Amino acid sequence: MGDRFFKPRPLLAFGMTALFFTLSGCTADQYFMVPKEGVDDIRASLNKQRATMVTMENNAGVRQEQLLGHQKQSTQTILDAIATQVEKPVCPPTVQRSCPPVPKDTGRADRLKGKVVVGEVEKLFLADAKTVYTARIDSGAETSSIHTRNVKRFERDGGNWVRFEVPVPGSSGEEWVTLEKEISRRVKIIQSAADEAERRVVVELQFAIGDHEQVAEFTLADRTNLTYEVLIGRNVLRDVMLIDVGKEFATELPKSYLKKAPKGDDA
Repeated sequence: MGDRFFKPRPLLAFGMTALFFTLSGCTADQYFMVPKEGVDDIRASLNKQRATMVTMENNAGVRQEQLLGHQKQSTQTILDAIATQVEKPVCPPTVQRSCPPVPKDTGRADRLKGKVVVGEVEKLFLADAKTVYTARIDSGAETSSIHTRNVKRFERDGGNWVRFEVPVPGSSGEEWVTLEKEISRRVKIIQSAADEAERRVVVELQFAIGDHEQVAEFTLADRTNLTYEVLIGRNVLRDVMLIDVGKEFATELPKSYLKKAPKGDDA
């Protein structure tokens, strides 16, 4: 009898289990499950709230910009009013100091109808040798000439060149300057005391008389027995210079040319 009292009753246990699951299902449906229609309403409400917040933020930004604009305009109005009431400072006039004009070292040469007026004797600056000679102006000579020695022809790059020496004025023939020039041409010179014509080399030299600079042909000659070491002929005078007969040193060389000349030059 005691054993039957403690034996489990399967039918009663099964009934209790079924009752528990039934009650649990009802409770879950009632308290934890949300209908689908309610979820859609909640989502719509959230979206509406978000849209409202975005609109409010945009309105706040626009309002802030408007306030800043009004503030800047008010500040500028105040500054303009102050500026109209305060006089602008006036600086005293500045005194400009003028420097005395610096004389240009261009030499001097009178002109008549565009031509340089020269005397029978003029100072001449030879650019290649940087020497100053006393030159004779002679309209009777066709080509200008210069006193030279040791005239030697040679060939350079297929051309005919000449090496020669010109004297340094005032050195009594003891100092000479060596120059090299391309030969322009050769001419025949007939001296009154000579029976045969002498062939001389002609080169182009750059020189200056007064403020006039020019490049012209010069014959290389031995002028040892002549008074002047340089002779200016018609090839230089033509269309460029006029001779004032009876006048000497009508022009002046720039001082810079005289400084370039070696000491002892007849400047």
